[in-house]
Amino acid sequence: LNSIAADGARDGYDLDITRKVAEAVPVPVVASGGAGKIEHLRDALTLGGADAALIASMAHIDGRSPGDMKAELRGMGVAIRK
Repeated sequence: LNSIAADGARDGYDLDITRKVAEAVPVPVVASGGAGKIEHLRDALTLGGADAALIASMAHIDGRSPGDMKAELRGMGVAIRK
């Protein structure tokens, strides 16, 4: 689920639409567009109800590794797959 309005802004995912879609469909929802900091990922997975979240800008622009971000999310109490 890509929020065009949030894509590239790095100000966070559109949690309202993510939550509404996640509650309405029987398939996993992947949040896309808006990640700029680790709290955005946490919020997409918890408040937004997404099953996963894209992190392209955080990885490519900031150079953060997926493993490091997963570890940080685990430290925040978010259940993350290995």
